Amino acid sequence: MLKWAWSFIDRPERTFEESARFWTAITGTTLSARRGKREEFATLLPGGGDGDASVKLQGVLSGNGAHIDLEFDDFEGALARAVARGGAVVERDDAWAYVTSPSGYGFCVTAWHGATRVARPFVAPDGTRSRLDQVCIDIAPSVHDTEVAFWSDLTGLSVEVSRRWEEFSWLEPLPGFPVGVLFQRIGEERPTSAHLDVSSSDADASRVWHESLGAEFLGEQANWLVMRDPGGGIYCLIRREPES
Repeated sequence: MLKWAWSFIDRPERTFEESARFWTAITGTTLSARRGKREEFATLLPGGGDGDASVKLQGVLSGNGAHIDLEFDDFEGALARAVARGGAVVERDDAWAYVTSPSGYGFCVTAWHGATRVARPFVAPDGTRSRLDQVCIDIAPSVHDTEVAFWSDLTGLSVEVSRRWEEFSWLEPLPGFPVGVLFQRIGEERPTSAHLDVSSSDADASRVWHESLGAEFLGEQANWLVMRDPGGGIYCLIRREPES
């Protein structure tokens, strides 16, 4: 069973410090000590013990996007499902594996480490409530259906299709879960990638604050604002009240 998930902010190593300052500021977190062979990983820690951590920053050698780590109470069973549904295990140990989906998108499957408490939304200085609470996987038309079926089978969650925007669907939300998974069928053939979504009680106010911290506004869509953070990564501000 799927028990927990992590949102990973993947940014070029050269922008690690700048990216860390921005993302800790807009999420109200502090940065853990860096770890890994290149000290490429750090955890964004909720303030005051308010819930369990669910966001990490990774300095990458190439690319600029996001990925998700999924924690299961049956690690070996989850890996077997991933392979059976067309995924591939690239590297692993006894409790962690780097896996690619059928379209080649990389993510991690791990054993559950006991996290259960979702942190409360962050309240910005202007009173706006927000949360980094969604990973949006952007999928080309030719692989879309296979990719979405893979994630549904791996997690055991059904897929819900948007009635307003035909290009969007998502995994059935789990109560008390730190991050959702959204699928976007993009209009071109390119490798599967992902970006992060931040829900906000007032996305326009959040935009102003994020810009003061170095972000750039790129455009507005139906229900979201497209932004670029100081590390060069794209994310969206969603007009949606974050769950408590």
